Amino acid sequence: MKWSIANPLVLSVLRILMMSLCLIANTAMAGDEPLSITVGSKNFNENYLLAEVISQLFEHAGYEVDRKFGMTGTLIIYEALRTKEVDVYVEYTGTLGQVILNYDGEPSLENLNARLTGEAVEILPSFGFNNTYALAIKRDYADQLGISTVSELVTQPDIEMGFSIEFLNRADGWPGLVSAYGFSQQPTGMDHGLAYQAIDDGTIDVTDAFSTDGDLDRYDLQLLEDDLEFFPHYFGAPLINAELPVDARNIINRLAGLIDDARMRDLNGRVMLDGKSFAEVAGEFLAEEGLVALSDNISATATSIWPRLWRNTLVHVQLTLIALLLGCAVGLPLGITIYRSRRLSRSMLYIAGLLQTVPSIALLALMIPLFGIGQKPAIIALFMYSLLPILRSTITALLTIDPVLKRVAEALGMTRIQQLVHVLVPLALPNVLTGVKTAAIISIGTATLAAFIGAGGLGEPIVTGLALNDTSLILQGAIPAAGLAILTELLFDVLERSLVKPHMLVGQLPT
Repeated sequence: MKWSIANPLVLSVLRILMMSLCLIANTAMAGDEPLSITVGSKNFNENYLLAEVISQLFEHAGYEVDRKFGMTGTLIIYEALRTKEVDVYVEYTGTLGQVILNYDGEPSLENLNARLTGEAVEILPSFGFNNTYALAIKRDYADQLGISTVSELVTQPDIEMGFSIEFLNRADGWPGLVSAYGFSQQPTGMDHGLAYQAIDDGTIDVTDAFSTDGDLDRYDLQLLEDDLEFFPHYFGAPLINAELPVDARNIINRLAGLIDDARMRDLNGRVMLDGKSFAEVAGEFLAEEGLVALSDNISATATSIWPRLWRNTLVHVQLTLIALLLGCAVGLPLGITIYRSRRLSRSMLYIAGLLQTVPSIALLALMIPLFGIGQKPAIIALFMYSLLPILRSTITALLTIDPVLKRVAEALGMTRIQQLVHVLVPLALPNVLTGVKTAAIISIGTATLAAFIGAGGLGEPIVTGLALNDTSLILQGAIPAAGLAILTELLFDVLERSLVKPHMLVGQLPT
């Protein structure tokens, strides 16, 4: 038989070899790519800590972990999981049953997973502890009033109550308590992380608490007995995307049954009482359980403040700058185009003003079903907030130009484009720049809320600080954000002096 490159058998063999080589190469390349997983958390300390435990366990197994911590509200983080923006976060069975699934009674894991079938979400075995809701009061004040149960609290009409916003609106929170116990008091709403401080200061007398909170001992709080057994069990358990691979599930399941109530309270106490970071306590726990050697887990070492500060500042600037550029790209041409039409300009200003009336956190939450979590919805929300000052300043500046100057430009035979370029825009520029500067400063402040949907930035230490009642962490976000606002003000002053003629600057005479 004569062999040549044109021989059909040779060609077939070569094709098979090439396909095999390509398959091997693709497999090798895929093997070189690190596995990745996104871990989310709610915005209170225990959830941060458990999310960090899961994150470090995955990192030890060779995964790259994207931490989306501090998201506010159960429905926000659940929606992020359902839309695959997050792969896993720690949920509580009572919350899942009562708030998300509207389940009557005490559901088992099997019942919950049966109800979750159409949601592409699954709950894994519990860590073991039951972090139930409870009402907390100062121990000495409870002794003074002679109360130890929730029913006895009902008989104290003058007592001041302050609850977390979510508790005030959950079926298994205040509304259910009112129905079960017959409360007539009117509580105020506040951030959960600040409520304990408010009790300690005497601003309020009672708040909602979690039975495994590390703050209970710190503030010497007593949990009132739920004598009517209103609150369901809240077993902490990993809630995952149903498409999570088996290997990833097995890694998470290594934590099943390892943490009882006392252990969870102890771990929370190491953060709240001993002042350790979430990463340090998570690393200690994994080492104590023999799951990870502490020295092998680089996340367990507390990192310097400066790399975090630099990273958060860069993200914050990125969010603000992109949103501002989008606002200018839309607001400036739109204002120039429609300013001559009173009806059209009023309509656009009304729409832009209407967007400003939507609370920032509500607008961010509304973005999640459309754009997921992270930086994209944050940028879109910031763009919407920046649009009104840019659009308003552009339209107002063009409308208030002296009509004599406009007629002079027309008398000189200028076209509309020439009038815009050589007369109208230069005259309107000081007011337009003021609008852009206002939009920039508003965006810098509003961008701190982006941390609630996992976008990062300088809001990240603020959210964490609120959860821990840690003023130093709050200042790590608040001070740089204020510094950015001041720097923006100075930069726009320089920009104004370089672009605007000296005699047009307010309060400055020509030299």
